[in-house]
Amino acid sequence: MSNIKNQFVIFGNPVEHSKSPQMQNAGLKHINFDGNYKKHHLVDGNTIKDVFLQNNYMGANITVPHKEDAFANADEVRGLAKEIKAVNTYINENGKVIAYNTDAPGFLKAIESFEKVKNVLLLGAGGTSKAIALALKSKDIKVTVLNRSEEKLDFFKQHQIPCFFWENFKPETYDLVVNSTSAGLKDEYLPAPKEMLEPILKTAKFAFDCVYGKITPFLALAKENNCKIKDGEDMLLFQGLLAFELFTNTKANISLIKAMRKGLKAE
Repeated sequence: MSNIKNQFVIFGNPVEHSKSPQMQNAGLKHINFDGNYKKHHLVDGNTIKDVFLQNNYMGANITVPHKEDAFANADEVRGLAKEIKAVNTYINENGKVIAYNTDAPGFLKAIESFEKVKNVLLLGAGGTSKAIALALKSKDIKVTVLNRSEEKLDFFKQHQIPCFFWENFKPETYDLVVNSTSAGLKDEYLPAPKEMLEPILKTAKFAFDCVYGKITPFLALAKENNCKIKDGEDMLLFQGLLAFELFTNTKANISLIKAMRKGLKAE
C-alpha cells in the first residue's frame, strides 16, 4: 500500500476511458486532502464489496456495468438510491459499505441550462436510466422510457413510468431526448434506429447524451435537426462533485467546482 492515507477508486468495465481520476484528484489537491483517486478495472460486479474492503478503499465511484451489482452488495443504501436500485458511490464507514446514487441529482443539475422541460424521452433502461427517470419523476417532469427490448422495463412499470420497446413504441412530442445508453461511447452507433429517432428530434428542443467528451452520432443527428445539444460533461462533473463531498466530508464551493472542471477537461 502507498503512504497516502485515503485511497479512492472508480470501478468499471471498461474503465480506461474514465476521466473521473483527473477530476477527483484535482479536487483533492485543491482542498489539500491527503488522498489519491485511481481506476480499478473490475470484471465481476458481484465481487465489488469484497474488492472494495480488501483494498481498504475509503470511497469509490461505480460505472457501467456494475451499478446494480454495487446496489445488491452494499451494507446500507441511502437516499433515492433505495428506489433506483442502482448506485454509483461507495463510502467506507467504519468497515461498512454505504451506497449512494449521485447520478440522479447530477443529471438534474446538468439540464438546468435548458429552459423549462416538461416532457422527456429517455433512451435505454440501465442503471443510469433508472436514476434519471426517478430524478425527473421527483420533479414532476413527464418521462417516457424507450428500450431496444422489453426485458428491462419491469422497473419502470413498477414506478408507473410509461415505457416501450422499439416494436410497440408510439411517439409523442418531447422537449428533451436523453441517451442513457453507451451507444456512441466506443462506436458510431445510434441508440435507436435513425428512422425512429429523426422524426422525434425534428420536433424536440433539446438533446442530452450521458456520454461525455465527444459529439456522439446521437448528438450529431440532434444538431442536424436543430436541437440544442449537451454532452454528459456537466452530469459527470456534478455527480462527481456530490460524490467528492461524501468522500471528503466537505461542502463544495465555486473554486472547487472550477478546479474539478479544469481537471476533467485536462488532456
